[in-house]
Amino acid sequence: MSEVDRELNSELPRIVVIGGGTGLSVMLRGLKEKPIDITAIVTVADDGGSSGILRSELQMPPPGDIRNVISALAEAEPMLSRMLQHRFSTGAGLAGHSLGNLILAAMKEITGDFVTGIKQLSRVLAVRGRVLPAANQSIVLKACMKDGRLIEGESQIPKAGGAIHRVFIEPSDVSPLDEALDALREADAILIGPGSLYTSIMPNLLVPGLSEMIEKSQAVKIFVCNVMTQPGETDGFTVSDHLQAIEDHVGCLHLDYVIVNDGPIPPEVENKYAEKGAKAVKLDLERVLEKGCAVIADKLVLHRTYLRHDANRLSEQIYKLVAGREEEKR
Repeated sequence: MSEVDRELNSELPRIVVIGGGTGLSVMLRGLKEKPIDITAIVTVADDGGSSGILRSELQMPPPGDIRNVISALAEAEPMLSRMLQHRFSTGAGLAGHSLGNLILAAMKEITGDFVTGIKQLSRVLAVRGRVLPAANQSIVLKACMKDGRLIEGESQIPKAGGAIHRVFIEPSDVSPLDEALDALREADAILIGPGSLYTSIMPNLLVPGLSEMIEKSQAVKIFVCNVMTQPGETDGFTVSDHLQAIEDHVGCLHLDYVIVNDGPIPPEVENKYAEKGAKAVKLDLERVLEKGCAVIADKLVLHRTYLRHDANRLSEQIYKLVAGREEEKR
C-alpha cells in the first residue's frame, strides 16, 4: 500500500508485525488478504548464507528476511515472487545467493540507502503494506549460554548446543527507524511472532526504543507462539517460557493475547521432528493466565514437508481480534 493509498484507507485497522524467518512470512500471506494496513518490522541480525556474505562484502544490512517478507506481501505476478526467492545452485560467486538478495543489494547501491531501496522495490512489486528493517544497519547478535560460553552470530547460536541464558545485540546503541517507531505509536494491533524466539524476534525487541514504544502503545498486543520447539533455542519450552524469555530481556510488554495451536499433530510428524530434537510447544494455561494474557487456541497447523501455520485460519483469528477491538472503540 503506497503512502497515498494509506491516506485513502486511513480507516483500516493498522497492524504492525514484528519478527523474521519463515513463520512471519507465512502469516503475512494470510494477513494481506484482510482489509488492514500492514507494517512489518523485520530483523537485520542474519549473518548466515547469502545474507551473511552480502552484509560482509557490501557492508549492508542482511537482506534475506526482508526479501522473504516482500515476497509474502507482493501483489505482483506470482512468477515475480518466485524470481525473488530463486536461489542459484551453480556459478562461481553466484551459488547460494537468492536473486531477491542480489536485487536488494543493487537497490541499496542505486538509491544510496537500504531503507529507500526496500521502498522502491516494494513499489515495483506492489507490496501490500510497508516493510521496514528494525534498524538501518546490520546488527550482530550474541548469546550468553547458561554454561558460561559466549556465542557470536545469529547463525551460530542454534548450533552451539546447551541452553541460552540471554542474547544481546551489538552495537547496543543502534538507532531504530523513526518510521518503525511511528508505526508502533499509531498501531491498532501489534503482533510479535511467529518466528525463532532468540534469533528472529529478540533482535527486534532489543533495538533501543522499540520495546519501549510497544509498551507505550495503546494497541492490542498479541504474541503468536511457535507450534514446535526449536533445537538449540527453545528446547523444552512451554508457551509461558516464551513469554518469560521476552520479559527477562525487555521487561513486561503487557501482552493482551497469546495465539497457540491446539490442533492435532500426526504421530509420524511428531516422530520426524523428535528425531531433530523438536517437540510440540505445550500450553501451560495457568501460568499464561497468571501473566495476564488471554489465550486463543485453534487448529492452526498445516503439514506439507514441514509443519507450518495455517495462514488463513491464523489471519482470521487475528482479524477477528482487531476488528472486534475496533468495533468496541466505536
